[in-house]
Amino acid sequence: MIFNLALTMNLHAFKAKLIGMSNIIGREKELKILENVKLSDKSQFVAVYGRRRVGKTFLVREAFQQDFTFYLTGVANINLQQNLSNFHRALQKFYPNQSAPMPENWFIAFAQLEDLLSKSSKKKKVVFLDELPWLDTAQSGFLPALDYFWNSFASARNDVILIVCGSAASWMINTLIHNKGGLHNRVTQRIRLEPFTLKECETFFKSRGGVFNRYQLIQLYMVMGGVPFYLDHVDIGMSASQNINRLCFQRDGLLTEEFTDLYTSLFNKAEKHLSVIETLSTKAKGLTRSEIINNTGLPNAGSTTRILSELEESGFIRKYTSFGKKEKYSLYQLSDFYSLFYIKFIRGNLALNENEWMNGLNTPQQRAWSGYAFEQVCFAHLPEIKHALGISGVQTNCSSWINMDKGRKHQIDLIIDRKDDVINVCEMKFSMNPFTIDKKYSEELLSKVDTFRTATHTNKSIFLTMITTYGMIRNVYSNSMVQNSFTMDDLFV
Repeated sequence: MIFNLALTMNLHAFKAKLIGMSNIIGREKELKILENVKLSDKSQFVAVYGRRRVGKTFLVREAFQQDFTFYLTGVANINLQQNLSNFHRALQKFYPNQSAPMPENWFIAFAQLEDLLSKSSKKKKVVFLDELPWLDTAQSGFLPALDYFWNSFASARNDVILIVCGSAASWMINTLIHNKGGLHNRVTQRIRLEPFTLKECETFFKSRGGVFNRYQLIQLYMVMGGVPFYLDHVDIGMSASQNINRLCFQRDGLLTEEFTDLYTSLFNKAEKHLSVIETLSTKAKGLTRSEIINNTGLPNAGSTTRILSELEESGFIRKYTSFGKKEKYSLYQLSDFYSLFYIKFIRGNLALNENEWMNGLNTPQQRAWSGYAFEQVCFAHLPEIKHALGISGVQTNCSSWINMDKGRKHQIDLIIDRKDDVINVCEMKFSMNPFTIDKKYSEELLSKVDTFRTATHTNKSIFLTMITTYGMIRNVYSNSMVQNSFTMDDLFV
């Protein structure tokens, strides 16, 4: 009982310390994991990964208040000797009163680290190896040495917290997390760091003194997603459109040349990943694995499955199943906001028209893109939509549906199939004003719902659900056919 009381007190103290970290926006789930790691009575091996610029290093540094027993950052495109030299310098920095010769290989390097950790008086020995994939150069022997360090030393103790971090998703997923050798199932906690939600973006800008309304926040999100590094470069003294113009179309704008670097820094042989991204950008609803293979020329082999898995794990694409279809007919859809925007607008700006976005405001091209991008915002906030529907605790399957009936195409972009005998057919509309359902659109909606019911033979109740920016104008059409209506505010919960 005394032990439990002490543990509870330590838990509250650590939580208070975390809450006091004013620099961290959101990340409650990730902080909770790290909180439990620090309080564990066993050594912990934590892997943090996610897309580039999402804030992995910042999270770890702030969560542990820079209180590391040892900290090393890998550097891209350097050789074994340079990495070992950096390791030696890090040892000297953290243990200036201890002398250790330059290690000849990674086994000796980790042996030196073991010796110094054994002498440390800290209650918890926190070892942070950042950009881990860059330490594993060709024929360096890094991974076997890391394997030996964890299995023969750290895991046998109860006071070591080994945190490894990396943006190179292919390495983190395939080489470490799905390791087939001595590190198989050795990672005790996985943190895939996601971009900010809209709510976290709003909190982020408020912390900087920004006064963007939610319509402008969604505009920024549709271009940059919730990537903290991109959002940090938004000028809070400019409108959303001005910021998009400055960052994406003006000379030396942060996002004008980010696209290729983004993928080449994350994946080996990134041209194959890029070919998938390019192909998916041409088909809004997505493509099956077979269609991707036919369009890219990639082999029908495990290597292609791995590429799709890496892109999905990194948050660039999403995999979903069309309503009523089997798993093998699953579709892959490009879901990374910046990649979508870059291919659609930035790459085509060959003349570098620095006012490209401002001059194109409210054009048909921008309106069409905004409608599609808003749908992607909704897909990225399905938990918030379920919360608005009051079904957070209800088992659901989310999908889309396409039907060609007598040459006429019917498409529903979001279907929420609920365990409580209801199907929400969701329509998402992005507009500057409250949305109006007129006679023509109401007939289209009725035809869509009727075709869906007939084609799928469902006996469930079908609720037409409208998700709009500023809500709907109530009229005879909306009153008679819409069961649920939500605004963009419901995405900020």
